[in-house]
Amino acid sequence: MRKLIVQQWVTVDNIAAEEDGGLSFVSGEPFSETTDPAFKASVMGLIDEVDTLILGANTYAQSTGWAYAEEQGEYGEKLNNLTKFVASSKLDDAPWGDFPAATVTRDPVATIRELKEQSGKDIWLWGSLTLMHSLLDADVIDKITLLVCPASRGKGTRIFEDRQDLKLIEATGFENGVVLLRYEIKK
Repeated sequence: MRKLIVQQWVTVDNIAAEEDGGLSFVSGEPFSETTDPAFKASVMGLIDEVDTLILGANTYAQSTGWAYAEEQGEYGEKLNNLTKFVASSKLDDAPWGDFPAATVTRDPVATIRELKEQSGKDIWLWGSLTLMHSLLDADVIDKITLLVCPASRGKGTRIFEDRQDLKLIEATGFENGVVLLRYEIKK
């Protein structure tokens, strides 16, 4: 059975989006010539584990530039070629540049449950905090990957709104100060 893996960039004080919705704390982009090879390999490892990307409508709107991000190299190529779904009650279509459009779903929980039953690699939820919180409530998330940045913000949207029990399966620190934490959701 396929797993739903969430990936979130967060601060050391559990903030996943600043008060204005921004992510100025994100550090350690894996695409430059000076990127720590171990960090790049870790990020590429995640994208190699999945074949489907789920986005909320806001994250989709912020991410469509990836369809034209040739400078992102292998990562951008792999991202653009994933099968994509956008959870939205308002969108009718979700184009992705010259790549196949994302499928719009009005019922992301049902869509994810159906995808999990199909053969393939795992499913990746990228960002999309509101969607993530509703999927946590529906108990369809299997793993959470946090990319913890060496910054704090004090205020903003926290990664977890409620109590959540997790089982640590990996903790890796990188030269750029980012710590990758992978958890399974305890069920």
